Amino acid sequence: MNKEALLKQIAETGYNVGFGAKKHFATYDIIEKAPGLIGFLSMAVGIFALIIDVLASKHMSAIMIVLGIAALYISCYNGSKNSYDLAGKELTRIFNDLHTLYDTVKASTKGDWSVELGELKKYQSASFAACISKQILISNWYAHYKFFWEMQIGWVGEQKQFGFFRDKVPLSLMIWASVLLVSLIGGGLYLWLK
Repeated sequence: MNKEALLKQIAETGYNVGFGAKKHFATYDIIEKAPGLIGFLSMAVGIFALIIDVLASKHMSAIMIVLGIAALYISCYNGSKNSYDLAGKELTRIFNDLHTLYDTVKASTKGDWSVELGELKKYQSASFAACISKQILISNWYAHYKFFWEMQIGWVGEQKQFGFFRDKVPLSLMIWASVLLVSLIGGGLYLWLK
């Protein structure tokens, strides 16, 4: 294996491990913060419904019930939230070790990369062992934000060259946003033509 191929493989592994770390942290954040946010929002809407008639409507009540069900869904993960935090920390440690390996290979001029390839395989195995496969709904969207906008990933980007719409915005988010936009336009046209 040549140096450029090894650097590319390290960066690809770094992407997978770093994104995995952020996905675990996203799941942890959602489990930790969403129920409190939903509770606060429900209470605030309930209080303001006493003085604002629109908030006391059937539609708003239905929305609050759906949010309550979402909080129940999220609470099912509560018992394992510390596991997501620990997995995220371990994957972040591996990501940082991969960054060090990448810099070492990049600065080296030697021709035999068998030791570094062995280290890469060790990090890959450790990352597989640290991962939790069951993640909470929408953690992927939040992980995209956490990985691409909060994490220092320049060294991965040297090899992967991320595109905005191809990589940084989740495809499922773009699809849902498109469906919402079409629905809003269709609903607006329906009301306008009515």
